[in-house]
Amino acid sequence: MAGQQSSNEHTSATPGRRLVLFSLLFLLLSAAGTWTIYSQFAERNFSFDDRLLHPGFLAGAVVLLLIYFLSDGLRLYYTLRALGHRVPFRDMFRLVFINIFFSNVTPMATGGGVAQIWYLRRHGVRLGTATAATTLRTVLAVAFIFTVTPACLIWMDALQGRAIIGRIAELLAVFIVLYLGFFAVVLWRTHWLIMLLTGLLQAVRRARLIGPARHKRWQFRMKREMTRFSRAFTVYRRGPRRYIALSILFTLLFLVSLFSFPALLMQALGYDVDYLMVLGLLFVTTFVMYFAPTPGASGISEGVFGTFFSPILGPGHLVLVTVAWRFLTIYLGMIVGLVMTQVELSGDRRQRREALARQVARTGDDPT
Repeated sequence: MAGQQSSNEHTSATPGRRLVLFSLLFLLLSAAGTWTIYSQFAERNFSFDDRLLHPGFLAGAVVLLLIYFLSDGLRLYYTLRALGHRVPFRDMFRLVFINIFFSNVTPMATGGGVAQIWYLRRHGVRLGTATAATTLRTVLAVAFIFTVTPACLIWMDALQGRAIIGRIAELLAVFIVLYLGFFAVVLWRTHWLIMLLTGLLQAVRRARLIGPARHKRWQFRMKREMTRFSRAFTVYRRGPRRYIALSILFTLLFLVSLFSFPALLMQALGYDVDYLMVLGLLFVTTFVMYFAPTPGASGISEGVFGTFFSPILGPGHLVLVTVAWRFLTIYLGMIVGLVMTQVELSGDRRQRREALARQVARTGDDPT
């Protein structure tokens, strides 16, 4: 019993250490990206502008943050409603911040989806349905971004003649085909994915990395959850139209509010803002961030943002706007998400201790 307890503590500690390492990497890369802007684009010029402390700006920032966080929660909430599940919105609100934290401390935002599925499972949503909901949530956002980005690259004057755009344009077609192709297989040809995963499991078993019993168990669970996922997507398509429409509407509202922060900052600093141009630049920036291998696209997002906005912003404001943009959209949510993650993990540990205490009471075994 003591060995089991020690093993559980070691297992729970290992992901914690990884999160700490990824968080440190995120901070280091973010600092490196900011330094690149400071040294390469801002002419080593930085000054804080107290106009960002004006009550009018602070009120606007609070309102935009509320829209941003609420729409983020509601887009998943209504996706789940279309799937026939109703999770209390207070729990969805917590999930918003947990997702922001995990998606920014794991490479290519892989941890965000896993964290959401883990959280939804804790609140009674089946694994296949939780996977379908988080995948559909991502597909809706990707559909908007991948539709708007090509138009921005072709028609936006602010993006013409830039070396980085040539490289993005070359990658754009490849990534669109691969990304949308993957989701098309997942959503409409689930049996193809089952065949692929079956082959992989068989190869792992032949390599003697898992035994026959575990292979059989994993095979059964994989087929069961993939089947549930496929059915869940069908349920979404046939679900109440109002919930489908609301999930799409709040996805669009989420993206627009997310991309509006630089315009708000620029307006507060006295710039003549072309709002549509700012939205277009942020669509392309976010497209690049989707494929950045660093945690939360740290370093890369700052660099791309600095590249796009350096002709628009004065050298003294470029670093300020970049840091303020990242703080409002990412760092603030990560801080709240870290606290809420600790609360959830503490609840898990408390439940395990209570379950262990009940087991001890039944069996009379002393875990020490």
